[in-house]
Amino acid sequence: MSDPRVDLDVVVENLQLKAPFRISGFTFTDVPVVVASVRRQDFEGRGEAAGVYYLNDEPEGMVERIEAVREEVEAGAGRQDLLGLLPPGGARNALDCALWDLESRWSGIPVWRLAGLDQPRALLTTFTLGAEAPEVMASGAVGYVQARAIKLKLTGEAGLDAERVRAVRAVRPDAWIGVDANQGFTPDTLEQILPTLVDARVALLEQPFKRGREADLDGLDCPIPIAADESVLSLTDVEGLVGRVQVINIKLDKCGGLTEGLAMAEESRRLGMKVMVGNMVGTSLAMAPAFVLGQLCDVVDLDGPTFLAQDRSPSVTYQGGQVWCPESVWGATAA
Repeated sequence: MSDPRVDLDVVVENLQLKAPFRISGFTFTDVPVVVASVRRQDFEGRGEAAGVYYLNDEPEGMVERIEAVREEVEAGAGRQDLLGLLPPGGARNALDCALWDLESRWSGIPVWRLAGLDQPRALLTTFTLGAEAPEVMASGAVGYVQARAIKLKLTGEAGLDAERVRAVRAVRPDAWIGVDANQGFTPDTLEQILPTLVDARVALLEQPFKRGREADLDGLDCPIPIAADESVLSLTDVEGLVGRVQVINIKLDKCGGLTEGLAMAEESRRLGMKVMVGNMVGTSLAMAPAFVLGQLCDVVDLDGPTFLAQDRSPSVTYQGGQVWCPESVWGATAA
């Protein structure tokens, strides 16, 4: 690129959900996101970030962090430069993804090729059920007609959670099922529910314990693979989870963008762990870079737009339980 200078624009948008979404400790009715745009001549790249709610990574703070590095970004700072300019989190994610998008459009090279990956394929994705009454979750599972993989949000109430799992398995004997505690369990409550999870053929247990309580995983006799989510925010967290979990859940809002996400996937593989890509709720613009990362992953959870009252256009598509992201959504090779 002959002249690296860009014009930077940052806006906050509020995304309305179709219905309230409940997880352990939180209920969401809407999701504010930050959209960063970088423009060079007639080419524009965009990135969307929701931040990380449990780290108080809110839009106001994300905008402030982006504005603090405006001079460097507009002068031509690249993705590698951002790793030193900003900490992991939503602000860096929005900028990093915008720069990937801009480079793709400017160069005419799709993002997957810039990242050294094979041509993308459609990915089997989980479809998530919020933590509701067992009969409500069972109804939701039936309504996910195309879903071949379903993730259940649990709250750490062992008896109620067991009913939730049994109810969903009863109506969807065919589906891959994973559960996500969002830090809601303790060793005691996990011990209580574990027989139910095994009987229901649950294939993945995500973030059972609170971040900071990773030592509770040491020596844990759990026949179900465990994935770390809140316990693995960025690249620096990966090595400490060896022997404690089997799967690393990478979210671009946590780690600060596709650049670090790709590095996390490589490091997790090197250390013998599997890789998962997840998302905070967002539009197709947020799913697109995660879809690129998903090409390297064993488990894919990219259903964010399905919770929105309205998505962007063009958008990712869901068919036969798979997610597909056309290059026209992000990282397109033409302006």
